[in-house]
Amino acid sequence: MVYTSLKSSENGATLTLHIAHLYGDLMNTYGDNGNILMLKYVAEKLGAQVQVDIVSMNDAFDDNFYDIAFFGGGQDYEQSILAKDLPSKKENLSHFIENDGVVLAICGGFQLLGQYYTEASGRKIDGLGIMGHYTLNQVNNRYIGDIKIYNQDFDETYYGFENHQGRTFLAENQEPLGKVVYGNGNNKEDGGEGMHYKNVFATYFHGPILSRNPKLAYLLVTTALRKKYGQDLVLANYDDILSKEVAEEYGDVKSKADFKE
Repeated sequence: MVYTSLKSSENGATLTLHIAHLYGDLMNTYGDNGNILMLKYVAEKLGAQVQVDIVSMNDAFDDNFYDIAFFGGGQDYEQSILAKDLPSKKENLSHFIENDGVVLAICGGFQLLGQYYTEASGRKIDGLGIMGHYTLNQVNNRYIGDIKIYNQDFDETYYGFENHQGRTFLAENQEPLGKVVYGNGNNKEDGGEGMHYKNVFATYFHGPILSRNPKLAYLLVTTALRKKYGQDLVLANYDDILSKEVAEEYGDVKSKADFKE
C-alpha cells in the first residue's frame, strides 16, 4: 500500500509538489535518499508544500497525481525482486515520461528504466523497457571513485562519486547527462555519464547527487512546478533561495581530485 514518508508542515503554501519514491523501501543504497530531502528542501524554498510517497511492490503509480518520480539505487538482489513488479507500472510510467514528467533515476533505477541489465553473475534481468539503453556486466572490475562531468546544454558541471559494476550504453534518442572530465562514466568507452531524455535525468552518481549539485535540484523542481502550474509561473531564482553559504554546504564545492589539477 502506498504510504506517505515525508510531508511539509502546514505553511499556507499555494503550490503543492507530489513526489513518488519508487521502491523506496528497497532501492535506497549509498545515501541516495538524500536526493528526496534535497528536492523537498528546494521545493519548500520555492513556496511549495511537498508530499513524498513510497510507491513499492504491488502499488499503482498514478501518473496524473505525481509531479516527480525518484528511482534510487539498489543491489542486484533487491533489483531482481522488484523486477517482477515492474511490468505493472510500465504503462503509467511510460505515459508519465512521454508526457514530460520529471524523473530522477540513480544507478539501479537508471538501469531498470532501460531494456535490461546483466548481473555480476551474468544473469540477464529485464528492465521496464520504456527506454532504449541497456546495461552489460564486467568481470572482476567496478568503476569506483570521484567523477566530474560537464553538461553543455545547461552549461553546468556536476561532481559525484561512482560505484557501479554495470556498463550502460545509451540509445540514439538519449543524451548523456554530461561528458566525463575525469572518472569512468557509463561504460568508459563513449565518454558519457548518465542519461537525459525529455525531463528524465539518470546517473550513476552517489553521494547523493542533488546535495552536491543543488543547481540540478533547482532545475528538477522548477521544471516540475512549471509543468504543473504553467510556464509563466513566477519562481525565485537560484541565487535567491540558495545563498552562497547554503550552496557551499550542499555541494557547490570541488572534489578533492580537483585540487590536484
